[in-house]
Amino acid sequence: MGKTTSKAICLYFQVHQPFRLKRYRFFDMGIDHYYYDDFQNESIMTRIAGQSYLPANKILLSLIKEYKGKFRVAFSVSGIAIDQFKLYAPEVLDSFRELADTGAVEFLAETDSHSLASMMNKAEFEEQVNRYCRKIKDTLGVEPTTFRNTELIYSNQIGEWVAEMGFKAIITEGAKHILGWKSPNFLYCNAINPRLKVLLRNFTLSDDIAFRFSNKDWSEWPLTSSKYVSWVSKSAKEGDIVNIFLDYETFGEHHKKSTGIFDFLSHLPGDLLKKKGLSFMTPSEIAESFQVKSAIQVPSAISWADEERDLTAWLGNDLQKSAFEKLYELAPLVKEANSKEIDLDWEYLQSSDHFYYMSTKFFSDGAVHAYFNPYATPYDAFMNYMNVLSDFEMRLTSGNRDADLKRKVMKLEDTVREKEKLLASREKELELLREKLGVGNGKKAQTKPASKVSKEKKKTTIKKKK
Repeated sequence: MGKTTSKAICLYFQVHQPFRLKRYRFFDMGIDHYYYDDFQNESIMTRIAGQSYLPANKILLSLIKEYKGKFRVAFSVSGIAIDQFKLYAPEVLDSFRELADTGAVEFLAETDSHSLASMMNKAEFEEQVNRYCRKIKDTLGVEPTTFRNTELIYSNQIGEWVAEMGFKAIITEGAKHILGWKSPNFLYCNAINPRLKVLLRNFTLSDDIAFRFSNKDWSEWPLTSSKYVSWVSKSAKEGDIVNIFLDYETFGEHHKKSTGIFDFLSHLPGDLLKKKGLSFMTPSEIAESFQVKSAIQVPSAISWADEERDLTAWLGNDLQKSAFEKLYELAPLVKEANSKEIDLDWEYLQSSDHFYYMSTKFFSDGAVHAYFNPYATPYDAFMNYMNVLSDFEMRLTSGNRDADLKRKVMKLEDTVREKEKLLASREKELELLREKLGVGNGKKAQTKPASKVSKEKKKTTIKKKK
């Protein structure tokens, strides 16, 4: 695709639901090895599928057909969400397959566990990304070329790793403290490996929908499609692209149908396409079509969470850091265990949500954290997670003791086999020696007892003396 002079609108949605843990007590350790609240997970997934994913997908499919592919969007669907769709809402996967088949929807790669592995373990991070790419290929038949890390976490180093894995572009937050005077409405590149293109979220326009749409105290309420299009059009004049990145649950879950959010979604594409010089493009199309403005320097990791746009939502206090470090201390034991059951628990326990629940941020972002948190307090979240993690560690060490015992038994068996081979070899040597001495085939060697030999020697000596 050649370079373009039109302005591009990139509409991207994140789809994710964690496997929530059941209440796991100290006394459950060593007895109960199943950690998940199946009732809660199924009821939440079923509700969100009916209120958000299915109706929103239906609208998008209709819009893509109506505008004959001119309306284009991007998604990332976490590996854990895919697993839950298979269990509780397979019709949602069917609707995503329909979208994938249109050719107007790009699906991005991410970590299979929706994890924070990029902040701790490069090998685990790469393994999860590769596992996710296999899963999304098997599920939707797509091969991603653009990457989005968990919660848009990004740094120069992470970008370099992503480039090494062969991705052409990555999306992240247009945080003020890394942009400075720059605008998020241009295409940038990684500071270490310029081959990786970087798309930055326009957080003002994104949050107007994600957080402010149904807020009646907001000065711009109610937000109509025509009003929003005027803002987007104005922003596009200040650059080449406008990146609007949202949680997909924005439609129908965070903002209920009664707020008019689905009507807004239905009218937005048509109103934007009426504007001359504006077009919808996916991240990979933007990466191929626009010139890079400059490299973007992000020495410390950023995300799209909270006002700080950093990692404090997940790793901002001692509880979170302690749980996070303990989790990844177990990585070598998980590899040694070589167990499908262990691997699956390892995957689900890495979900960033578990650490988000432990946040102690009670100021401007406290309401947002409380909305997503099933625990009464951060301490409750920490204790529940650590109880689970303690049982998980017990299973790993027990499994390793069993593995050590098996290795010792196998070593002893090898030693016995070697001894048996040696004994067999010695038996053959003895047989050869017997044959040489005339032993065998019914013959016996003619030997004299030592006492008789001694007497004969004495007789011979006496004769000689005489």
